[in-house]
Amino acid sequence: MIIACWSGPRNISTALMRSWSSRRDTYVTDEPFYAYYLKETKLKHPMHNEIIKKYSSNYNEIVNYLTNEIPQKKKIWYQKHMSHHILNLEKIDWIKNCENCILLRHPKEVINSYSIKNKLNSVEELGYPQQYEIVNFLKKINKSFTVIDSSELLNNPEKVLSAWCKKINIKFDKSMLSWEKGYHSNDGIWRKFWYDNVIKTNRFQKYEKKDITIENKYDSIYNESMEYYNHLREAK
Repeated sequence: MIIACWSGPRNISTALMRSWSSRRDTYVTDEPFYAYYLKETKLKHPMHNEIIKKYSSNYNEIVNYLTNEIPQKKKIWYQKHMSHHILNLEKIDWIKNCENCILLRHPKEVINSYSIKNKLNSVEELGYPQQYEIVNFLKKINKSFTVIDSSELLNNPEKVLSAWCKKINIKFDKSMLSWEKGYHSNDGIWRKFWYDNVIKTNRFQKYEKKDITIENKYDSIYNESMEYYNHLREAK
């Protein structure tokens, strides 16, 4: 079984990857389209040269790898994807063979976290439009999918993960509720810049609602993001 989890940036996607990697029957892959995304967009993210040099940036080559035999003879292949890394949403036919999950986080929290680390130019960089198109594609082909809001997962990890496992017909494993601190072998090399919080944890952290004020310059991005976010929440 291949599980493709589609997140936006500054979510709990790495913690969720940690959760799945705790299962003995699961192999995990960290953002396989990142080098492709950086090469095509020419965005100067931290370590962009190193990432493009180390990982494949050929879309078809990456898809071929992701849809082939599961590495290390595991039963489950959990693939952590950033939805905004997919630049041509006309070429996602391959996801019909995956169990797809949309991982959401409230736009106010995402924008606040993202803008601290990086320059924010458009809603596309946050992944909401791409998640919306992925859901539309799956609906069109009548393929089931899962939508998880990170706040709900953090408030009750066992309940949300159990329901997800039941939906895709696998047994929930309590090992998914904890993991070892630090970097993990399957982390991308960008971990040095982006994973400074998750490496200090060994389990999901309780959700804390914060009082966030979005800068006026992000108003249009926030409003667009909220439209997509609400549509995706309703798709649950």
